[in-house]
Amino acid sequence: MNSKFTSIVRILLGIILLVFGLNKFYPLPFLPAPQLPESASEFMNSLVATGYVLPIVGILEIFIALMLLTKNWIAFALIVLVPISINILLFHFFLDLPSIGGAILVSVLNIILIYKHWPQYRPLFN
Repeated sequence: MNSKFTSIVRILLGIILLVFGLNKFYPLPFLPAPQLPESASEFMNSLVATGYVLPIVGILEIFIALMLLTKNWIAFALIVLVPISINILLFHFFLDLPSIGGAILVSVLNIILIYKHWPQYRPLFN
């Protein structure tokens, strides 16, 4: 569980989540939003209009990133990340397929880390 590979994957995923989580709280984001197809843009605008969805996702991403980067409650952080990474992947698969690369990266890193920490999840399935 503490191999160099696992540490690199954990830190990389933590940095990605921290950057994208913090980006949701800046009035002028340091990572500007890409030009989205019409259906994806409408969906994102509806999430922004709720006033709470994106800030909560941003808080969760920052929270998960800090747990990964400080090596606290890693198994918990990875499980909390599963629905977020699935939704990111599905958003890009159905609404913005050309930009799916980042979503695949986050999902694969999450899966790798869950696999590496699988012994901690085993009691859930007994």
